Amino acid sequence: MTSISGTIAIINVQAGDNNQYVCQLLSFLDQPTDEIRCCGKTKEHAIAIALEKLASEYRQIAESGQNQDWLAVERSESGEAIQKHYHVILHYERIGRAESKFEAMQDTLLGNTVVENAKVTLIEIDANLPVQGDK
Repeated sequence: MTSISGTIAIINVQAGDNNQYVCQLLSFLDQPTDEIRCCGKTKEHAIAIALEKLASEYRQIAESGQNQDWLAVERSESGEAIQKHYHVILHYERIGRAESKFEAMQDTLLGNTVVENAKVTLIEIDANLPVQGDK
């Protein structure tokens, strides 16, 4: 088994202009982007955005290391299609204008664009891999 150890990232958050926080995340694992910079309303918001960008890059790396043929079907010796297991990850963000959090959520859900506009990552996994998804 291959082992990866080390510091995944250093996070620095500073107060910026206009009551915003600027987050700088430095990644030390083999990343396409060594530095991520983003802004948030609070320190936690800025960190969450930076971590999501880092997670998005790792999802792309994981997916790109697998078969990219979306229509490929693996078959058994008898010709029967082999069912595979996939970790399906949807990521959707938008800026919404609404009178309340509830209205912003309702506008998002009723718009039927969440799945259509989401970034979808499909990572083939072993059937016994204990991946926990929100249900």
